[in-house]
Amino acid sequence: MLYWALIFFIVALIAALFGFGGLAGAAATIAQVLFVIFLILFIISLVVGLVQRGGPRGV
Repeated sequence: MLYWALIFFIVALIAALFGFGGLAGAAATIAQVLFVIFLILFIISLVVGLVQRGGPRGV
């Protein structure tokens, strides 16, 4: 999912470079939404992994 966020970000940069403001805005919005979804899923899987493992182990 992070891959697609980066792809849409690159598309937004290229579209902005060539002056397609509407397309650049849409691609940037899609990239932001995908990045937020990726971040939320990453945090959830990190918490679930720590809970299943028993938490971080001290030294």
